[in-house]
Amino acid sequence: MKGGWIPMTKYNQAPAFYILFGFACLCRLCSLPPEQSQESDKRLEEIHRLDGVIDQLGTEGVLVSPLRTLRYFDQQVRLYNEQGREDVGFAQAFVNAAQLVIANSDLARGRIFAERAASIWKTTLGGDSTQAIKHAALAEDPSKYELYGVSMKWKTKVDEVPQGLEPSNFEDWLWRREKPKALGQLANLRSRATFPGFINLPDENDVDPEFYKRSNTGIYRPQRHWCFLGEIVDFATLLRLQMEIKDIDGTTIPLYFYTDSRGSELVPAQVQKGYTVAILYAERHAFMSFELGIRHEDPRMIKIFPLSLHKLLALNDQVQQFSTELNGIRMCHGCGKKAASLQRCGKCSSFWYCNRACQVAGWNEKGHKADCKLLKDPDLRGLFVFKWDEFDNHIRFPLDAAKDS
Repeated sequence: MKGGWIPMTKYNQAPAFYILFGFACLCRLCSLPPEQSQESDKRLEEIHRLDGVIDQLGTEGVLVSPLRTLRYFDQQVRLYNEQGREDVGFAQAFVNAAQLVIANSDLARGRIFAERAASIWKTTLGGDSTQAIKHAALAEDPSKYELYGVSMKWKTKVDEVPQGLEPSNFEDWLWRREKPKALGQLANLRSRATFPGFINLPDENDVDPEFYKRSNTGIYRPQRHWCFLGEIVDFATLLRLQMEIKDIDGTTIPLYFYTDSRGSELVPAQVQKGYTVAILYAERHAFMSFELGIRHEDPRMIKIFPLSLHKLLALNDQVQQFSTELNGIRMCHGCGKKAASLQRCGKCSSFWYCNRACQVAGWNEKGHKADCKLLKDPDLRGLFVFKWDEFDNHIRFPLDAAKDS
C-alpha cells in the first residue's frame, strides 16, 4: 500500500504551473471561488494526513487491525467523491483497499476494489496504461496478488458478493461499515468500534481520524464515544497504583494511575484480580520504559465492575438476546417465546418475561439471580443503554443514560 503524495491545492498548483510552464492554469481546481477552494484544500490536506496515518500503521494495519485501516481508505474515497474523481490518488485508494482485503483473504471485496481502481485508471490514464491493465488483471484473479492469504481473517470466495442490495447497503457491505443500532437495540459490548481492544485504541501522540475530527478552527476533537474494557490480572501500589489488565483480544498491558491521588481514590475492595475495568476515551501511551500501555489521569473516566471480562461478555450475549426490542417484539428469558406483551423484571429492568412462572424459571434456572444484581448497577446497565453512536460531548461515570429507561 502506498501513500505519501503531496496534495495539489490551488495555492501550490497554479504557481507551480506558471513557474514551470509560463501559463496560468484554468482547471476546475484553480478556478474555484475562494470559499470552495478552501474547502477543496481542506479535503486534500485530510487525504494527505490519512496517508500518513496509514503509513505509520504499516504491517500492523494490514494484519492486526485491518478494519481500522479499511475505514481510513473508506474516508479517503468519500473525500475524493466530494473532491472530484480525476485525481490519480482516487484510484490509488481503491488499489490500497484491494491489497488490504486480499491480504486478509477477502477475494470478493478485493475483486470489486480492483475493478473500481482499473476503471479510474482507464479514465485518467487511458485503457492501455500499465495501471489500468495491471488492475484489470487483478480484478480477474485477485488471488494472484503476492500477499494473498497472509491472513485468513476475512476469507471469502471471489463470487461471494451479495445480490439485490440497495446501493447504500452494498457500500456498507463493501467497506464493512458497522450499521447504527435500530431503535430499541442495545449497545453490544463485542462491538470493536465502540469497545476496542488495546491495539485499536488511538495513540495519544497521533490524531486518529477514526476517533477525532478537525474543527473549523483547525483543532482536532473527539468525534465519537469509545470505551476500553480489560480484566485485572494483577495490581500493585508503589508510587502509584498500577495494574496489569487483559483486553478482549487476550493482550495484557499495563495501566498506570496518574490521577491526583495516584489511584488511592479507588476503594480497595474495588481493586481485585478478575474484576473488569472500563475506561472512557482510553488512548495508547508509550512510557519512558518504552512499554506501551494506558496512562489514566481522570478518575471520572474509569469504573471497575465486580465480574470478569469473560462473564461480562457472557452477560452481554444474554442482554442482546433477551433485552433487545425488534419491531416491538422481545424474547422471554424464561421460556424463549417472542411476544409484544412481555413484563419487565422489576429489579433490573433489563430482562423480560411472559408471566410469574417464566420469571421464576429465569431466576432459578437461567442465572438471572446473579445477573439481576449486576444489572442494578446503573453504570453497568448504562454500558448497554447509553447511545454510544450519538456524540455531543464527553461523558463521565456515572453514566446518566442509565436513568433513561
